[in-house]
Amino acid sequence: MISIEHLNKSFGRYKALDDINLSFKKGQAISLLGPNGSGKTTIIKSILGLVIPDNGVIKINNEAVTAHHAYRSQIGYMPQIGRYPENMTIEQVIHMLKEIRSDCKSYDEELIEGFEIDKIRKKSMRSLSGGTTQKVSACLAFIFSPEILILDEPTAGLDPVSSELLKEKIAKERQKGKVILITSHVLSDLEGITSDIVYLQEGKVFFNKTVEELQKITGEEKLNKVIARILHDEAYKTNPA
Repeated sequence: MISIEHLNKSFGRYKALDDINLSFKKGQAISLLGPNGSGKTTIIKSILGLVIPDNGVIKINNEAVTAHHAYRSQIGYMPQIGRYPENMTIEQVIHMLKEIRSDCKSYDEELIEGFEIDKIRKKSMRSLSGGTTQKVSACLAFIFSPEILILDEPTAGLDPVSSELLKEKIAKERQKGKVILITSHVLSDLEGITSDIVYLQEGKVFFNKTVEELQKITGEEKLNKVIARILHDEAYKTNPA
């Protein structure tokens, strides 16, 4: 469903992406991991059309994203930090986006109900806490039932109950055959919802494997231990004592 071929992007002398080749299919929930500056955000912004690669091709359903902008209607995006018109209420923001997306006639409001957004719908965006803004961002990402979900640090700032509610929603959408791309620094939040791990280092794909493959390779079950074991072993191979 998403194909990335020989993607390169530099910002001045800094090479953010170095010949990235990836393919994501329906029913996958891919965790995009790596240290700061590894290229995660640049890949996401390239898929969204917010960054223009130096070369390479991104295709969604076999069509290059540079050919048209209509593909964006298939994507639900939850940014790490949502920025909305401060003078508008939650209700007005949701209504505004529904008007912009007038092609959509039915809405997925499961998270709006789960987060009880209706109780605070009259609150202005400027008055919201970071966690509540995060809830609004989650609701907006899912509301148009997109085929692709890109979630940037989705559980950051959420209370434990809201975090579990969102994780259950992600798992449910994966079962429907959606493609879900997640970035997170909290590996425990990815347990049970991630099918694949793409780990980036210095703009390159360090590894791209299923969770089951990584668990078998490392002999570990928990994701944080799986990743730690792989990185430790690689560091040892590079710099043996």
